[in-house]
Amino acid sequence: MKPIRIGTRKSPLALWQAKLVEKKLNEIHISTEIVPITSEGDINLQQPIYQLGITGVFTRSLDIALLNDQIDIAVHSLKDVPTLLPEGIELKGFMERGNPNDILVYKSDEIFNKDKRTIATGSLRRTAFWLYKFPQDSVVDLRGNVQLRIQKLLDSNWDGAIFAYAGLDRSDILEELELKGLMFQVLDEMIPAPSQGIVGITCRTDFEMPEISHENSRISATIERQFLNILEGGCTAPIGGFAQINNENIHFKGAVLSLDGKKIIPVEENFSKSEFENKGKELAEYCLNNGARELIELVQKELKN
Repeated sequence: MKPIRIGTRKSPLALWQAKLVEKKLNEIHISTEIVPITSEGDINLQQPIYQLGITGVFTRSLDIALLNDQIDIAVHSLKDVPTLLPEGIELKGFMERGNPNDILVYKSDEIFNKDKRTIATGSLRRTAFWLYKFPQDSVVDLRGNVQLRIQKLLDSNWDGAIFAYAGLDRSDILEELELKGLMFQVLDEMIPAPSQGIVGITCRTDFEMPEISHENSRISATIERQFLNILEGGCTAPIGGFAQINNENIHFKGAVLSLDGKKIIPVEENFSKSEFENKGKELAEYCLNNGARELIELVQKELKN
């Protein structure tokens, strides 16, 4: 049997994710080969992600490699994977979720005493949530892999930058922050991006993916991606959604925000795990019926200007 060719971006975090999937496959005696591929999102670091005009800016190159039979499976940070996949490609694997939270990485405790701060992030969602709580602050764009973003923070006069906990943890950067003179704090009030902390596996529709998924992570991702899909319809907007599973119960918290964080449409609900199949859709429709549709239309107009 031929080894399964695992496609991945070339960043250290992406390679870590690919090796995680490789380890899971090797544990069930399946041989593998890692195939690194450069993505468009890694090449263009000058423009904010939402200005690149590509759905799935970090996944498109791997999609092409899948469809051209250069690789058998593609490994992604699932939060980067569009909810609408190209024809012939399916999402077939979910690794166990890491810490889903966002964290603030900062240089000094003085950040908490300042009247006005400069915070860096490349995410519309993180920007909106930050401005919702600190409307007086300035937010600047930050792109690149996690190592590059940490270095940009060190080299700048910014007060702090926002990262995914899982990304820094998996890149072994979290434990190095203190050595670099940096500190971090978990942002509990910032609802994570749908699927944040989950490693996802896509493959061609006809590919028989070995069963290595983590069931609770699959359920959480299904709810969160459905929530995102109904709200976005392929568009970009500041949306958070997180389904936390505790035994047979699920607690969901989500929100849609304006770009400046001044408007927020929240939703929160507890329900049984047995009800999960259409919950993301129901929760998204609640938001749409309570002002999210108009808010998302406004966001799209602002992004075009």
